[in-house]
Amino acid sequence: MSDFFYFHPTNISIQIMIKNILLILSLSFVVLASCNSSATHDDVSKQVDTFLTAYNAEFQKLLIASNEGQWLLNTHIVEGDTITSKKAAEADEAFAKYTGSKDVIEKVKKFLESKDQLSDIQVRQLNAILFTAGNTPETAGDVVKQRIAAQNKQTEMMYGFKFMMNGKEVTPNNIQDILSNSTNMKERNAAWTASKEVGKVLKDGLTNLRDLRNKSVQALDYQDFFQYQASEYGYSTDDLIGVTRGMMKDVWPLYRELHTWARYELAKKYKQPVPDYIPADWLPNRWGQDWTSLVNVEGLDIDPYLKEKGAEWIVKKGEEYYMSLGFGALPQTFYDKSSLYPVAPDAGYKKNTHASAWHIDNNKDVRSLMSIEPNSEWWGTVLHELGHIYYYQTYSTPEVPMILRTGANRAYHEAMGSMMGLASFQKPFLAGLGMVDANAKTNDTLMMLKEALDYIVHIPWGSGVMTEFEYNLYSKNLPENQFNAEWWDLVKRYQGIVPPSTRGEEYCDAATKTHINDDAAQYYDYSMSNVLLFQWHVYIAKNILHQEPNATNYWGNKEVGAFIKKLMAPGASVDWKAHMKNCVGADMSAQPMIEYFAPLMAYLKKVNAGRTCTLPEQPDFAK
Repeated sequence: MSDFFYFHPTNISIQIMIKNILLILSLSFVVLASCNSSATHDDVSKQVDTFLTAYNAEFQKLLIASNEGQWLLNTHIVEGDTITSKKAAEADEAFAKYTGSKDVIEKVKKFLESKDQLSDIQVRQLNAILFTAGNTPETAGDVVKQRIAAQNKQTEMMYGFKFMMNGKEVTPNNIQDILSNSTNMKERNAAWTASKEVGKVLKDGLTNLRDLRNKSVQALDYQDFFQYQASEYGYSTDDLIGVTRGMMKDVWPLYRELHTWARYELAKKYKQPVPDYIPADWLPNRWGQDWTSLVNVEGLDIDPYLKEKGAEWIVKKGEEYYMSLGFGALPQTFYDKSSLYPVAPDAGYKKNTHASAWHIDNNKDVRSLMSIEPNSEWWGTVLHELGHIYYYQTYSTPEVPMILRTGANRAYHEAMGSMMGLASFQKPFLAGLGMVDANAKTNDTLMMLKEALDYIVHIPWGSGVMTEFEYNLYSKNLPENQFNAEWWDLVKRYQGIVPPSTRGEEYCDAATKTHINDDAAQYYDYSMSNVLLFQWHVYIAKNILHQEPNATNYWGNKEVGAFIKKLMAPGASVDWKAHMKNCVGADMSAQPMIEYFAPLMAYLKKVNAGRTCTLPEQPDFAK
């Protein structure tokens, strides 16, 4: 499961441009204010158009500067370098100064008083501008500048950290390889423990960021940063927690069976007694969010094929996949400017190793940051990230204003990438590309199990652990001396996982997850995206391909491409709930996901017959 980030820009040298644009905005406001009470619809609409044209142009200029600064900060990390972070901070501050300007906020609020005289697209832009301002309001004073500096410092510490095992530096990919493949319990424990050391150096920074994030949005009357992020969906905090807990309730019976299966299978694999809760270092992922490597589906092992083809082939084949659906070729600048492969050990710098897709200018400059290696995990990740890239390109049209060039909601973006990744592992798709033998005997139930160990396993982690930790962090001001205790209580309660040894408050295991630091209080996007992607995928399978949902082949089907473009094209210029209903004829629901995995549920009940289930029949939600 991979992710993308939005960055918030700035540059002190751009202050002159800011003054000029604010002068234009002020003049537009004066003209509006001078209108008498009989001002017509056209009068107000024209003034708003003038404002929006000026705002969108300046927004893009400052966005580019900010994203370029953050791109360099994430792709070229040199120990002791302070210049890069200083320049990035300046660009971020300029973006924040403009988008959070008191003048902009006041003008937008004034325009919205006449929203009944405005078009829907005008109102959506004004609301988006106000939401963006809420993240960095000028009225918060120095808090915004402090927050930007703190965020950049946290990024440098996180991605510049040296992971050590047995006195030698290792990479996150090395750690992942051990956790995915090793049966040496001592080695596994050492790798897992090494992966958590970074949390120690990030703990103080997380506390500081929590306080600064809360203060910055409170200046525009949001209760806290968690509530601010939830509001983008049109949810209150209570609404959001209700939605995420509802998703956990929906998948809990299947997750409970998966958890039971995994306890017994792992105990057999490691020749250990069956535990009540799964030790964290037994699992193939540092956070227990993805268990897919516990299953090897014979006949569908594509790692040897990919190793022979190489990392570069994966990217080009991914592009060819999207083109077969009717999308265009990637721009050459994508290849020229992206950072796609691991940094050589002797390069003299490091980079952020977390896969992400970037929309530098909200137009044609699209890039990806990855560390691709020729294996099945990266095959899925590449197709996922390219889903974001093609989403960017599809809504970057004159019909979608600059400020609305984003997903219909944040989960739409993740769902799009994840759906393409899901489809790319199904046997008919792989056989059509010659990556597996079409006549090879495969176990469809095991393939479905492998999928569930990703998409179902992720929901208690994403909707439960991550969401509720950040809810407690921001909305309840969780004390710093309770970070680790709260984290592991949630992990045990929702994932049924325990640490291999005592984890005191000198650690901050939550902060080892990148999103806690630099993509805060919105991890539930991924859980929602899992629900959305199965709705879309099942719709495609039944209504377009007329194939079984667990055995599809999207390749070359232009009708599938047209449906995907329909989902993508409006960006945030439409209401996401109405758009969902318009595309698939239903509201967001986990039911298609539950139906998809129904045969697996029956299989697991048979396999687990006579075994002890240690998770409760319903999630034990924290109070």
